[in-house]
Amino acid sequence: MIIYFYMKKFIFTLIIILSTIPFAIAEEDIVLETPETSSESLTESDVLVPDEPVLEAPVFESEIEKIEIPDISTPQAIETDNTKALNRFSQAIDNVYKLQIENTNMPASLFKEYTTQYFKKGPLDSIHYWAGLKLDNTVDISGDDGSANNNFRVSLINFFIDGKFKGSKEGFRIMLDTTPNPSEPFMQHLFQDLYIETKRIPHHRILVGNTRPGVGYEGAGSAYTLPFISRSQISRHFGTARKLGVRVMGNYSLLDYDLGGYSSGTQFSTFFPGGEFDGWINLKPLGKTNGKYGKLTLGGGIAAGQRDSENFTVIGAYVGYRYKRFWTKAEFANADGSNGLTGFSTKQRQGWYVTCGYRINRKLEALVRYDEFNPDKNISNNNKREYTAGLNYYIKGQALKIILNYVFCQNQSSADSHRILLGMQIAI
Repeated sequence: MIIYFYMKKFIFTLIIILSTIPFAIAEEDIVLETPETSSESLTESDVLVPDEPVLEAPVFESEIEKIEIPDISTPQAIETDNTKALNRFSQAIDNVYKLQIENTNMPASLFKEYTTQYFKKGPLDSIHYWAGLKLDNTVDISGDDGSANNNFRVSLINFFIDGKFKGSKEGFRIMLDTTPNPSEPFMQHLFQDLYIETKRIPHHRILVGNTRPGVGYEGAGSAYTLPFISRSQISRHFGTARKLGVRVMGNYSLLDYDLGGYSSGTQFSTFFPGGEFDGWINLKPLGKTNGKYGKLTLGGGIAAGQRDSENFTVIGAYVGYRYKRFWTKAEFANADGSNGLTGFSTKQRQGWYVTCGYRINRKLEALVRYDEFNPDKNISNNNKREYTAGLNYYIKGQALKIILNYVFCQNQSSADSHRILLGMQIAI
């Protein structure tokens, strides 16, 4: 048993070290059904505080165990600087190894206790520095001849600075995306989240700056809490793009909403090529039952505006239910032009998905998804379908997670194919 304990701890330490080695070359993010690819920025919720996000599955306050870090600076004997540094590193690894993160509905980072700086003087209360990394290995199997291609990639490399001012009513976020993306200039996608926030109005947050608006339920959610390695097809095409503007988010027991006015120039690509309104409302009929009958969410919204004299409108609807270990969600979207992460389009497109998940135990989750998308309704026999089965193993909640997905891609206009994806997510 003693040998097993130390072997387990050694493997855990090795995973952290290997996962944080900088990669010189990284490829763009996974897109299963279309050659229109674009790197999606890994981010926590577009909210600085750990309250329930407006457009994600219902969450509670973080259940991260508060670990008191012992003072190891008091010398027991004469120590060199190298010995002291090694002792501190060993103690940090030991504390992270013992860290318990039960809540998987919101992002978390492994070294938050060590990477948060508090200020006794000045306007700032605290600053939290952290980083996110996503790795995956994909095996593509062609339906024509059964040939297989293996591809390893670093799909996301992000750095965050989250700040809070005195009183905790105001804060800010700076998120840098250093993932190499050959499809656009490096500086264009470097700054993703870049905003200030206030909570002066009860039950509300007001954000000013560059954020990811509420276009769709899953499309506006955190990449840290995605059930699969890749988002659904409607989310990849219609949502997830950062836009500059003003955003108002309200959260009550029976209702929440996300409303905002933005420039339609996504990812700092152009300066105000037009205006855009994005709005989403969720009704929570069981919000006052304390979870006795589960949690039901009914949502809908619209994203509409103009870009370079071209109009676009995306409407969506959502239903989600969670009861104990089981959860399910379904979403539909119809677009007459769109302005999402894969770029501005005037095409008429439509899609929907349904996902079911079950928490086998505290660490292991099984889930399935059916996902259908029509990339151009003016072309017949053009649907793209994805059948996905997956397993999530939460080593340390969403801060350290291993993901296994199998995807059967069925396309009416091209050959079918299979994909096996093994990924890891780490936030430090």
